[in-house]
Amino acid sequence: MYSFSNFKEKDKVTIMEFIEHNPFAFITGSFPSGKQVATQIPIILDVRNEELFLQGHIMRKTDHHKALVENPESLVVFTGPNCYVSASWYSKPEVGSTWNYMSVHIEGRVKFMTDNELINFMRKLTLQFEEGNTQSTSFFDNLPEDYLKKMLPSIAGIEIKADNIENVFKLSQDRDSASFANIISKLEEEGDQSALIASEMKKRQSKIFPKDLKLKELKFSF
Repeated sequence: MYSFSNFKEKDKVTIMEFIEHNPFAFITGSFPSGKQVATQIPIILDVRNEELFLQGHIMRKTDHHKALVENPESLVVFTGPNCYVSASWYSKPEVGSTWNYMSVHIEGRVKFMTDNELINFMRKLTLQFEEGNTQSTSFFDNLPEDYLKKMLPSIAGIEIKADNIENVFKLSQDRDSASFANIISKLEEEGDQSALIASEMKKRQSKIFPKDLKLKELKFSF
């Protein structure tokens, strides 16, 4: 992960909210031989004694399951919207273009859940994504007994204590205020993921350029 202070999100609540809004994470592992494996799975958060834990599940008897049994060290990557940013949108465009994106990397060791822990996790997982609807047919407790007997033995619940958390929220914080405003405008015109990045930029605009905000307030007072 690139590490530049301009692009670091320092607010822990913002980082947690980002993870919760982008739960389909990329989890890596490796065999002792060095062979790499990766899987994308939904992750939910659990905070205990002010420590963060990531919980998910993977299929048993897969390369990834075997790798994590042999080597529990893992990296989990949460990614959000991303988009191309043309240097032609800058006040001084004689530089290279770039890419804006948001990403959180969490390192930790995998611990496999017991059978009871897996059941409790599946309850939490289904309830969270069914938006608390205990009447949903997809809520764990409402699934057919025969189905659960076949399904549960084929999956392994995993929990990862977050030993190290890094992030990059690269949102043109290193540009001047005029360029920043123009980038927002151009990205809004493009829509889709570009518009999502523009929205994130607008949330931070007053903090990145507080002088501009004070100037607007001063003009408004006259």
